Amino acid sequence: MADVIRSKKPSTHRHTPEGGAPTAAHSAAEAAEARIDVAGVTAMLLGTWAEARLESREMIKDPAFWQIHGQPMPEHRERVLGQLHAFVAAEAAGRAYPVEYGGKADNGGNLASFEELVLADPSMQIKAGVQWGLFGSAIQQLGTESHHEKWLADVRTLALPGAFAMTEMGHGSDVAAIGTTATYDVEAGEFVIHTPFRAATKEFLGNAALHGRAATVFAQLITGGVNYGVHCFFVPIRDENGQMLPGVTSEDDGVKGGLNGIDNGRLAFDHVRIPRENLLNRYGDVAPDGTYSSDIPSPGRRFFTMLGALVQGRVSLDGAATTGAALAEYIAITYANQRRQFDSGTGTDEVVLLDYGKHQRRLLPRLAQTYAQFFAHDQLLRTYDGVFSGAHDTPDERENLETLAAALKPLSTWNALDTIQECREACGGAGFMAENRLVDLHHDLDVYATFEGDNNILLQLVGKRLLSDFAAQFKEKDAAALARFAVGQTAGRIFHGAGLRTLGQSVADFGSTARSVELGLRAEQQHELLAGRVEQMVTDIATALRPASKLSQAEAAALFNEHQSELIEAARAHGELLQWEAFAEGVAAIDDDGTRQVLTWLRDLFGLSLIEKHLAWHLINGRLSTQRAASVGRYVDRLCARLRPHAQDLVDAFGFEAEHVRAPIALGGERARQDEARAYYAAQRASGTAPISEKTLRKQAAAGGR
Repeated sequence: MADVIRSKKPSTHRHTPEGGAPTAAHSAAEAAEARIDVAGVTAMLLGTWAEARLESREMIKDPAFWQIHGQPMPEHRERVLGQLHAFVAAEAAGRAYPVEYGGKADNGGNLASFEELVLADPSMQIKAGVQWGLFGSAIQQLGTESHHEKWLADVRTLALPGAFAMTEMGHGSDVAAIGTTATYDVEAGEFVIHTPFRAATKEFLGNAALHGRAATVFAQLITGGVNYGVHCFFVPIRDENGQMLPGVTSEDDGVKGGLNGIDNGRLAFDHVRIPRENLLNRYGDVAPDGTYSSDIPSPGRRFFTMLGALVQGRVSLDGAATTGAALAEYIAITYANQRRQFDSGTGTDEVVLLDYGKHQRRLLPRLAQTYAQFFAHDQLLRTYDGVFSGAHDTPDERENLETLAAALKPLSTWNALDTIQECREACGGAGFMAENRLVDLHHDLDVYATFEGDNNILLQLVGKRLLSDFAAQFKEKDAAALARFAVGQTAGRIFHGAGLRTLGQSVADFGSTARSVELGLRAEQQHELLAGRVEQMVTDIATALRPASKLSQAEAAALFNEHQSELIEAARAHGELLQWEAFAEGVAAIDDDGTRQVLTWLRDLFGLSLIEKHLAWHLINGRLSTQRAASVGRYVDRLCARLRPHAQDLVDAFGFEAEHVRAPIALGGERARQDEARAYYAAQRASGTAPISEKTLRKQAAAGGR
């Protein structure tokens, strides 16, 4: 049966069962609208290091790199180890390392190519990250030339597989409080690495259970009876035959909720001795006589500088989570454009899932979120490369990088889980089948929300930076300037709280919701609402915490704890603002008219979805009138309907090939089933052998009795 002739506008017919819209345009061509330049958008989303991403995608088209659904854990672990050896053979390992050790000194390209591995098998990606991004980078970033000479080349070739031993059973995100000690023995010229109690056991370490031969161990450096805080040490743990070295104990974590291709385990040390030279001493050193020295006199600054040198984990998780969400959206939206459910009751074809308004609402705002993340991540990656290439390596730029990574990684990893789950449900039972990848993808990316720091703790770091920046505005200001600020704040509170702004909106909006939207929810107003929310939240928290300076330490801590949730929410709002701004900058740089128009709608959908999510806050704080607030949801619906014909183009622009998708429902399997069913019923009708329905029989009988 031929496709139903479709109108150029989405249907508003109220009698379509289940809210379906069988006349909705399925493509921009059918809608006679501007279309995006798919190849051009793909190039934008691939970003600054597009070539590195494409090289990685080409490599993982080989089935040898693909995850095997349901593979037993032991076999999966060995398969992933073999895949890492294949990386080495393909010269795809250690791209960020110096050229003299076999690398390419390409920091941005290294992370870009690494992030794409999530398309093949997240276990493979994370194990690669452990080997070359954590273990190897600790040596590269925290060690000096002698350490590089000893170990980097072997790390790159996997001749020296290793673990990154930071997290402990008793301390995860609070690295400064770890219990492992490294006590210097002056007479022997050695450090003694020791696990003093069970909670100090190193935990969740990739390569610890089976494959690692050494570990970069974070421990409290003690010399001359003084604890100089956390430093990193190179500690051998197994011999060349895989046997544990004396004093080192390994335990296998066993089956996890996901990422079971990685041999995660625990490490404990019983007075294990290592040479003094195994201290990775870029930021702090111990002389043979036990004297400690550092170019960074502040213990706190030294600690954060060392951790900041390892920020690439957070950066790469932001990118990998975004790619994972994009894969889920490609599967779900492609399926929704082919799967049919419920007919219109008029003998037409069943309705395609994406024609339903609720289905659009489920998927398209999340698609807009993922686009925003692609743009924001490329900015983050450029900042990272600028710092680690040395082009923009300043203390301020390092602090900006750390804050940006801590703001974006929580949002993208949380969004990946939310998106994958919604996509799974949107695909019904088919989404629950392992072959369609969504369930495994959710399991494997679940831990991304606590990798490299719990998301809430990272946002707290961002919140503290926001408070610090707020306080810096008043440094060295005189009393008159502070008084003017206080008056301005009071005036602002009256202005918002008393509804003066909302009254003005109501007058402007009178009689026209559509006009309300056009007047008050354009790009400038979206930015004003998003930025204004951050500013007011930070101001309110800073004001509430002002008495802390006059309180005891315990009382000040209690006061901070009262406002911790508000601070984290302010940091989250700041991250959302950064993503919106990155999206807006990306749209502004587009030359093609059709692409710019469609991505402007998508940017607006992202911004208005954020405003809708926080609508109560905007109403309570007088930022929106009731009438304009009511229009936000309706405009989100309008944007979803407007973007519906472009949905396939927008996910096609991710640039995934069949070898990257590997989900039958998104690779023609569902379309083939639907075409077969439609052809079957069409043939029945054409031959006159189709049975009539009971309802039709009753109608005929009723007509005959009149």
